[in-house]
Amino acid sequence: MTRRGASRALENDIRRLGYVHVAGVDEVGRGCLAGPVVAAAVVLHCDRYVQGVADSKLLDAVDRESLYPEIIAAAVHWQVSIIEPDEIDRINIHKASLRAMELAVLGLEPLPGFVLVDGFRIPGLPMAQRPVIGGDRRSTAIAAASILAKVTRDRLMCELHARDPRYGFDRHKGYATRDHLDAVGRYGYSPVHRRTFRPPSLFDTIPD
Repeated sequence: MTRRGASRALENDIRRLGYVHVAGVDEVGRGCLAGPVVAAAVVLHCDRYVQGVADSKLLDAVDRESLYPEIIAAAVHWQVSIIEPDEIDRINIHKASLRAMELAVLGLEPLPGFVLVDGFRIPGLPMAQRPVIGGDRRSTAIAAASILAKVTRDRLMCELHARDPRYGFDRHKGYATRDHLDAVGRYGYSPVHRRTFRPPSLFDTIPD
């Protein structure tokens, strides 16, 4: 299988400053109509390179599933956190995404000395951090986190599909595809849909 890899340069630069454990953190599910937002934090062994670790969006499902156990095997430690739709509705998706990433980082044992974050600064972290724009393509640690988060969330969405197959969660994973929107228009929102995120085209057509 041909894989397009991210770089370890950012992590190596930070290690040269004296930080032993450098974590990457990322989230998935921010733009979905249904399901949780999931974040992962990963600290990779500096001498265990997983070939092909890349932004999860650049990989197909088979590659992500293949890389998942390789990343875990190469990790000093890793953690996944999940924020459910009702909590997303209560605090909004931006805060939920930050909270998921915070919980993932704080769940690492021991805590890392430095955190590389995809895109955003996480308020309240007790260690040094650097937000990296496009981090899931630039940093192996962030890319690894994106894969763990994506695989975890995809599996959860398949479980939700098994409970209620009307919406096709196994296909679109909660994103606003045409068939998902059609199903919402036909059946209304399910308990796992986010009430605070409704496409304008469906404002007048979605039954509660």
